[in-house]
Amino acid sequence: MRKGTNLSKDVLLPEINSNHRVIIPLFIPEEEGYYKDAFTIFSYCLTSVQKTSFSNIKISVVSNGSSDSVNTKLIDLQKQNLIDELIVVKENIGKINSILKALRTAQERLITITDADVLFDNNWEEEVLKVFKAFPKAGAVSPVPVFRNHFKLTSNIWFDYFFSSKLKFRPVKDPEGMTLFANSIGWPWLDEKYKDVIATLKNKNGVIAVLGSSHFVCTYKREIFAKTPKKNSLYKLGGDSEYLYTDLPVINSGGYRLSTYGNFAYHLGNVAEKWMLEKYNKLKEEDKKQTQEFQLQVLKSIPFFNLMIEKVFKKIIKQKRIKRFILKSKGLNEKQLSDFK
Repeated sequence: MRKGTNLSKDVLLPEINSNHRVIIPLFIPEEEGYYKDAFTIFSYCLTSVQKTSFSNIKISVVSNGSSDSVNTKLIDLQKQNLIDELIVVKENIGKINSILKALRTAQERLITITDADVLFDNNWEEEVLKVFKAFPKAGAVSPVPVFRNHFKLTSNIWFDYFFSSKLKFRPVKDPEGMTLFANSIGWPWLDEKYKDVIATLKNKNGVIAVLGSSHFVCTYKREIFAKTPKKNSLYKLGGDSEYLYTDLPVINSGGYRLSTYGNFAYHLGNVAEKWMLEKYNKLKEEDKKQTQEFQLQVLKSIPFFNLMIEKVFKKIIKQKRIKRFILKSKGLNEKQLSDFK
C-alpha cells in the first residue's frame, strides 16, 4: 500500500557545483603484512587531495573488497566530508571495474583517477589545468612526469610536431621526484641518464609539458570515456585493462597523453616512510576558489585516423635510423643517443 506523494517525484536534480572529480579505488583486505601501512598511506592520499586542490573538487572512493574494519573507517571519513561518494563492494571485482562504478555517473569536466598510494603536492591541480589549457588537444595529463615515456602512445604528438622546434628534449626539472618514483616501484636508485633530459612540448606562452603520462595518477577530459569498452574488464589487476580503458580511449578521441614538467605528486608504495610524513606535514591548505566551468576544448574523434597514426606512424619512427635521426634533431647529443637505445 502506498500513502501520500513521494517528495522527490518530478523534482529536477540541481546543477553540479564541481568541475573536477577524483576517483580512488581502494583494496585493503586486511591491515597486516603487505597491507599493514595501507590505510595510513591512503589517508595521506585522501587528505592531500582535499588540502591541495583549489577548486570545489569531489572525491569518489570505491572500496573494492576491503575489510569491514576499513569500510567502517571510510564511513567515518565520509561523515567528516572528506569523501563525497563512497561505494562499497563486498568482493574484489577488479581495479578497473571498481573505477567504472564511479566513472559512469561522473559529470565533471575533468576526472582524475588515482591509486590510493599517491601523495598530492601543492599546485598539482593548477599545473594540470595549465597543461590542458596550453595544449587544447591534451586528453590526459599526469602531475608526475616519468622517464622514457616519450614514445609510449604519443605517436599523434610526434606526427603533429615532427618538424616543430616546440618538441624537443629539455633538462629534467625535478630529478629528485623521479628518483622517489623509482624507489616507490622497488628500484634502489635511478641512474643519472634517466634524470638528464626528457621529451617535452612548449607552447607559444612558454608552458612546458612532458610527453607521455602515468597510470597511477592521471587527469582526463570527460569525453574520452565515451570510448571505453561497454563490457567490464576481465582482469582484477594488470593485463590489458588500463590500456583498453584509460590509454586507448585518449588516442581514439584524438587526445595527447602528457604530464606536467614539474613533479606535483608522489607514488608512495605500500610501506610508510619518514619522508612521506615530512612532505605531508609541509602541505599548505589551499584557499578554495569559486571556479566557473573549465573552458577546455572538446576533443574531436576520428578513430580510424587516430589509430592509423598510432599504429603505422609509430612503426616508421621507431625504425633504428629514423629514430636516431629524430632523437638527434630534437636535441640529444651523441652520448645521450647511446643512452636512449
